[in-house]
Amino acid sequence: MDFNGSDTIPGPRAEDQLPHTAQAAAKIVIVGGFGVGKTTMVGAVSEIKPLTTEETMTQAGIGVDDDFGSASKTATTVAMDFGRIKITDQLVLYLFGTPGQERFWFLWNGLFEGALGAVVLVDTRRLEVSFDVMGRLEERGVPFVVAVNSFPDAPRYPIADLRAALDLSEDIPIMECDVRRRASSRDVLMTLMRFLHSLAMTGSLT
Repeated sequence: MDFNGSDTIPGPRAEDQLPHTAQAAAKIVIVGGFGVGKTTMVGAVSEIKPLTTEETMTQAGIGVDDDFGSASKTATTVAMDFGRIKITDQLVLYLFGTPGQERFWFLWNGLFEGALGAVVLVDTRRLEVSFDVMGRLEERGVPFVVAVNSFPDAPRYPIADLRAALDLSEDIPIMECDVRRRASSRDVLMTLMRFLHSLAMTGSLT
C-alpha cells in the first residue's frame, strides 16, 4: 500500500452499503443451543455477505462441548455471526448470531448489549437447552419470540404443547420455521418486530 495518496483504501461494496432511505436500525440477536441453526438463519436471511466466526470442531472439545449432532456438524461459531436485512425502506435490522457451545456463553452479555429483541431458536429434540437461553434473555430484559426449527428427524408437536413444555406465557409468540429458507426466516423476524411494536404500544418495551 502506498501511503502517499496514489492508492486508496477501498470502501464497502455497493451491495453492502445501507439503503439511502434507511432512517432507523435495530440490533436483533439470534440465540439458542448448539446446532439449532443460528448461523444458517443469519446466512439465509442476510442481504449482505454474512460475517461468520466458525471454527473446525476438534478432538479437544470432546467431553467439554455439546456433542449432539457432531457426526454431521464439523464447525461451530466461536464468537458471533453477523448479517443485515432491510425490513422496510426505512428500517434495517442488524442480526447477531450467538455462539451455541456453552463455554462461549460468556460472550452473550456483550452481544445482548443494546439489543432491541431476540429470536430463540429451538430444537424439539433438546427442549431443555432452551430454558437457560430464555432465562438469560429474561435476566437482561430482552424481549424474544420462539422459533421451532423444523429438522427432518425432529419430532413435531402442537404449538400449544410446546408452549406448555417451554413454560411460555401466552403473550410470547411461538412458531415453526425452516431456517434454511429465507422467506421462513424473514417471517420469524417480522413476527418479532410485530411483537416489539405491540410491547411499545402498551408501554412494556423499555
